[in-house]
Amino acid sequence: MPVVLRSQSRKKKTVLTKQNKLDDVSRCWKSAIDYLSRREHSRLELKRKLQLKPFSESVDLEGLLDRLLESNYQSDERYAESFVRSRIIKGQGENKIRQQLLQRGVDSRLADRSIQEADVNWWDLAEKQREKRFGEAYPVGRDAQAKQSRFLLSRGFPSYIVREVTQA
Repeated sequence: MPVVLRSQSRKKKTVLTKQNKLDDVSRCWKSAIDYLSRREHSRLELKRKLQLKPFSESVDLEGLLDRLLESNYQSDERYAESFVRSRIIKGQGENKIRQQLLQRGVDSRLADRSIQEADVNWWDLAEKQREKRFGEAYPVGRDAQAKQSRFLLSRGFPSYIVREVTQA
């Protein structure tokens, strides 16, 4: 008689394990949808966030991310466009935006395309950032010009734009 109980308990454990796995998948799906409802995420960002969840260990995250992509819940294209817009509003240059997109797992061709499609005049943006930080007066002297150049370069503007913007 005890043998029958053991086999029954093993079956119950198996059923519970399968049920837990299904629960873990649905919890991961819900977490992903919650993240995506707040803002767009790149595939890599979403994977990193889901991996931090304790219930994601038994889940095939790549498969889950593929399902999110097929369902059009997650899109690196939408993420890149949204990211570029937000960084332009913050006054960042194209080099910095491109680097940040690459760090977040966006393909380099997609990053370049998103930046090119952005409706922005990089010279005007660099000039506005320079004026916001240093005022309307152009730099007088080599030290002042170097300081403004370093600032704009750190904001991610290309050197040819920085040279034009910092020279009177």
